Amino acid sequence: MDYTKHIQKAEEAAKRRNYDFAVQLYQQILELDADQGEARAGLRRALKARHEAKKGGKFMKLMKGAGPLTMAKGLAKAGKHDAAAKAVETYLTSAPLDVEANMLLGTSLESAGFFKSSLAVFEFIAEIDPRNAEGLKRAGAMMARTGEAAKALAYYERALEADPRDRDALKARKDLAAEAALDTARYDTVAHSREQLVDAGETRRLEQSRRLHRTPEELEAERDRLEAKYADDPSDVDVMLELAEIHEKLRDPEAALDLLERALSHRKGDRELEEQVGKTRTKALKRALAKAGKAGNQDKADKIEARLQEHEVSEIRRRLGIHPGDAGLRLELGQILLARGELDEAASELQKALSDPRKAVEARLALARCFEAKGFGDLAAKEFEKVLDGMPENDQRRREILYSLAALAESGSDLERAKSLYAQVYEVDVSFRDVAKKMEELR
Repeated sequence: MDYTKHIQKAEEAAKRRNYDFAVQLYQQILELDADQGEARAGLRRALKARHEAKKGGKFMKLMKGAGPLTMAKGLAKAGKHDAAAKAVETYLTSAPLDVEANMLLGTSLESAGFFKSSLAVFEFIAEIDPRNAEGLKRAGAMMARTGEAAKALAYYERALEADPRDRDALKARKDLAAEAALDTARYDTVAHSREQLVDAGETRRLEQSRRLHRTPEELEAERDRLEAKYADDPSDVDVMLELAEIHEKLRDPEAALDLLERALSHRKGDRELEEQVGKTRTKALKRALAKAGKAGNQDKADKIEARLQEHEVSEIRRRLGIHPGDAGLRLELGQILLARGELDEAASELQKALSDPRKAVEARLALARCFEAKGFGDLAAKEFEKVLDGMPENDQRRREILYSLAALAESGSDLERAKSLYAQVYEVDVSFRDVAKKMEELR
């Protein structure tokens, strides 16, 4: 079906600033053809323009879309990528500039096989977040898939400007350059079919290596090729890294970890490689934990979980040694230490995380829990009240904070205050925890 007239009608509506109508038209097209890339791109533009034209109410918009976003993440994990894309599109009508949600939309569309639509989304991410290396790489991969090698190369170059040490972007740029060279060579020697046949195997390998998704058979063939190459030269770090990447794609993080650790022994102090080793060890431990849990071996699962927690703490501290001012890492470390019951250390990290306003709410809530666990009810109440001050009425965390303050007041024998706080929870959610029972007890 030709959607040209429908798209023109939507574009005209957007030019007249009738964004609601434009959005509706684009959505109708995508209902009929989810891979209509032009409509997907137009929808992104219309939503962005509408968002910029309507000031205020940001929190309400985010809350309105929070349900579909949560649903979309669940659907994506379950492999229901088409449904996940639809759910995240619902969320993006309220928060069109949410980069993380747009990434989820792009990857869901890609996994569902809607490559034109996926490309439109990744190009949009490159527009609204031009330093987002992952979005730029994805756009480059989609361009390469459609045969737009020059445009793909441009996106990978931009990705490397954002992150000069990105291995995926470096490898993709190398492969695209090699492919361009092969294309030129084939053009120059078009009459020499035998030379073309000699290059055919290498050409196929390059084409497979730059494809975003490869079949298990292709990955296994590449693994065998690299293992033979590694056997010839066990000190070749580049081959180790390539082979580790293949093992990860084959869902074998343990084998990938072994290779990465060997590579690190040759490149001691390589921070990028240290980061990769840390992430892969986390994956390997999580996989081992899942296996133990599935087998019903609780003792083994508990031991692996303890090792995982130790590793996560060690890894965050390593990263903090490089980025001591990263409040997000401080918050993450504080939350893990709190869960482990290491309360003083947790409180110290959470207090440092308060320096970043973007992390202050989560850090303060965790700090309140720390004080509460240590029995410092007055300090915990102060932190809860600081979070509560200025928090919107419809924030889902408000009920939890009010309930905690009520419990602290009750434990301190301030029953009138406890009743008043429980009542505020009861007014908005009768079924929250045992608040109905508390109201009866304090009547």
